[in-house]
Amino acid sequence: MKTIYILWLRQLKHYFRSRSRMIGSLGQPLLFLLALGYGLGAVFQKAGEGNYFQFLAPGVIGMSIIFTAIFSGIELIWDRQFGFLKETMVAPVSRMNIMIGRTLGGATVATMQGVVVFFLAVLFGFRPYNWFLVPIVLIAMLLVALLFTALGTAIASLLDDMQGFQLIMNFLVMPLFFLSGALFPLEGLPAVLAWLTRIDPLSYGIDSFRILLVHAGTFGLALDASVLAVVTALLLVIGSYLFSKIEI
Repeated sequence: MKTIYILWLRQLKHYFRSRSRMIGSLGQPLLFLLALGYGLGAVFQKAGEGNYFQFLAPGVIGMSIIFTAIFSGIELIWDRQFGFLKETMVAPVSRMNIMIGRTLGGATVATMQGVVVFFLAVLFGFRPYNWFLVPIVLIAMLLVALLFTALGTAIASLLDDMQGFQLIMNFLVMPLFFLSGALFPLEGLPAVLAWLTRIDPLSYGIDSFRILLVHAGTFGLALDASVLAVVTALLLVIGSYLFSKIEI
């Protein structure tokens, strides 16, 4: 447990010390919230779908979480190249604890990023339909963050090149985001696109955010929670196995 706590704390310290990273990571969510939220609001309303900013905000929160979580894998490659990972791996602790500590740290940072974007959305006009459900939203955020941090760690365990990781992540993250329904409703889609959205785990995370924040969703909270829990557990197992096979 001590190893897990130390690695978790290290991830948080690294995040708070990097002020440029904290500020820079808010640029894209703000762009989506303001440019799309207000720019397409009139079109969305004319289509009879209501307030687009209210619809978009949960999707942008999900976007900020997935990008922060999955790119935490870069830190694993960085530590591997500069020797910190070797020092950690030769310590008399299990690699499982090391992986769990890193994953919890990355997931905590990603959840905090989602919370910051949530309050920015509130500042610009977003209003949850029930503020008492916000603590439950935090649990959903953490679950999504754990899922994609474990995915980023699993992929980073197979690579030793940061450029390669970025290419793979961009190839993976953008489809996951755009097929999640973050920017458009999931009802009435063509059959192929509807099928793709249903195998995208982020779809269930954003759907849970919408159910809890704006009282609108597609799959139902029980299905969202079940899919997220199962996929998160699966990726944690896969990530732990791949991490245990890292050669230093």
